Amino acid sequence: MRLLADEAKTTAFTHLAIAVTNLNASIAFYAKYGQMSVVRLRVEPGTVWMSDNIRPFALALLEEEEAKPILPPSHIGIACVSCEQVDQLCKLARKEGCLLDGPKDYGPPTGYAAYLRDPDGHHVEISYGQEAAYESRYTPYTDLA
Repeated sequence: MRLLADEAKTTAFTHLAIAVTNLNASIAFYAKYGQMSVVRLRVEPGTVWMSDNIRPFALALLEEEEAKPILPPSHIGIACVSCEQVDQLCKLARKEGCLLDGPKDYGPPTGYAAYLRDPDGHHVEISYGQEAAYESRYTPYTDLA
């Protein structure tokens, strides 16, 4: 179910913006490992939004002279449709020198996952089995103590 922001009872995620030093290399990486495509070009040179076109959320790439990478435990999470897809992407990432760890079954809630490094060193998790991947609604936790 697609929920538009003006229909929401609360706020909604729209995008995550990260700095990159080579826009074309980053576009190619996220197209390959996240099956994302460019969905918006900004007026400012060197700014694009990419999306998987499954949910109304985008990864904004902002080309800068310097990019400070997102490092563990922080990461960008990408859902795969199967363990086999995780394995295939890991094989490619190993060949291209951007596989950091995995694949490994971490159990719930992480699932079967691996960690990659994008062209600027941002850490990216590819995984299968995370409930959050394709859920449109969640039951809020009431006990956050």
